[in-house]
Amino acid sequence: MDHAFVRPVRTLFTAALMAAVLAALVVNSPWAGLSLLSATAAAGEWPLFRGVNSTGRAVGTQPLPAAIGPDTKAAWKTPLPPGHSSPAISADRIFLTGVRGEQLVVLALDRATGKSLWEVEVPHGKLESIHQIGSHAQSSPATDGERVVSFFGSSGLFCHDRDGKLLWKLSMGPFNNDFGAASSPIIEGDHVILCQDHDTGSFLMAVDKRTGKTVWRTDRGEFPRNFCTPVIWNNQGRRQIVVAATLRVVGYNLDDGQEAWTVRGISRTVCMTPALGEDNRLYVAGWAAGGDKDAPIRVAPFGEVIGKLDANKNGTLEESEFADGPIKQRFGQVDRDNNDRLDQAEYDYFRDLFERGRNVVLAINPGPNGDATSTHVAWEHDRFVPFCASPLAYQGLVFTVKDGGIVSCLDAKTGKASKTGRLPKTDNYYASPVAGDGKIYFLNQEGQLTVISAEAEWKTLHTADFGESVYATPALLDGRVYLRTASALYCFGS
Repeated sequence: MDHAFVRPVRTLFTAALMAAVLAALVVNSPWAGLSLLSATAAAGEWPLFRGVNSTGRAVGTQPLPAAIGPDTKAAWKTPLPPGHSSPAISADRIFLTGVRGEQLVVLALDRATGKSLWEVEVPHGKLESIHQIGSHAQSSPATDGERVVSFFGSSGLFCHDRDGKLLWKLSMGPFNNDFGAASSPIIEGDHVILCQDHDTGSFLMAVDKRTGKTVWRTDRGEFPRNFCTPVIWNNQGRRQIVVAATLRVVGYNLDDGQEAWTVRGISRTVCMTPALGEDNRLYVAGWAAGGDKDAPIRVAPFGEVIGKLDANKNGTLEESEFADGPIKQRFGQVDRDNNDRLDQAEYDYFRDLFERGRNVVLAINPGPNGDATSTHVAWEHDRFVPFCASPLAYQGLVFTVKDGGIVSCLDAKTGKASKTGRLPKTDNYYASPVAGDGKIYFLNQEGQLTVISAEAEWKTLHTADFGESVYATPALLDGRVYLRTASALYCFGS
């Protein structure tokens, strides 16, 4: 008998049976407020960025390989078009996005073999500006098993069925952000949730996943550019959307998008996604230049600089009138209306961000309502805060990786640091760590892998070099590691 055929069929049957059992349990459990998607995800799904609810924790109890690399025998390796999106996996299919020449594409691979099943182009107009190391396929797709939702910034939101047929599209933008869009959509129940924070026009929205019609849209105009993908939190029976962004973390009601609570005191820009711990605590991190207490950036008041710098005496400040410094380096962000000059309101707004931003990792207890800054923050840690790689909560510990390969392990209950050390592979870390089977996988921008033991006094278990850049976060599912590099998707594991 063809064992290559039997394995995926058996996996699908087992997943379906487990999903049915879980669904029955969930109906009469304290977790009844969670969607069926959350129940079925535990039965062999990695449905969105960082897996089930973006936790970064492996799905399945099978052993995961540690000694993997480009010279290690892979289950399969499939060439891909360039892109930074991380894989979303459901049943027998893996979904990704990419950029093929001038085309923006969504593609599906067979999970068992890596064979390409389909690739479709999504219609778009002018491609938006992106960061010099960015991609027009930065956001990761999300799937509920029947459909896959992908997001291409100002080119829009697209929904295909599992066979690649376009079901609906929703036009977006143009967004006021020369770094491009990077936050990913998530699917929760009948809703597609999307948060977009840009220099102006920021918003959070819910879209009907079947029709593409907007269910609600919440203005987030106070927030400039951020890149946090939301997570869903069961906050004492209330399903809420959590977004970490400039200066504060916010929880929104899933049904209507109204703000329910906030915790203040984080960084002026957030590139990370919150982590949901096994203890149902939220672990949030934010880092931006000038937010470290021992390396603050201070900007002089507008009244002090206008007389010195305003060479043409027009009452505003142009980029050419600044010497090199924190404002000139970020002039495009400070100039929120894009009129090539700064008035006092724009200048003071950004100056205030430097004054109030704090680089920190913090834990938030369940139950916040209203302003919960003084009531629900369990602990804070302000050393070696990461920039883009999201925190990882795993087996009672919280792991972070700062650029340069500095890994910190914190006690999830107390925030007390145990071991902080530098990985053998340094450089910058854009991919977020993922964990399973007592192992944690880190990948840096150069494509160098480090696997460590998931313990307070962690140890290096394995290193490898894939020889090309990596921005995507791996998926850990049913004993396999799915790892995307600049040119391919690898699958390791039995």
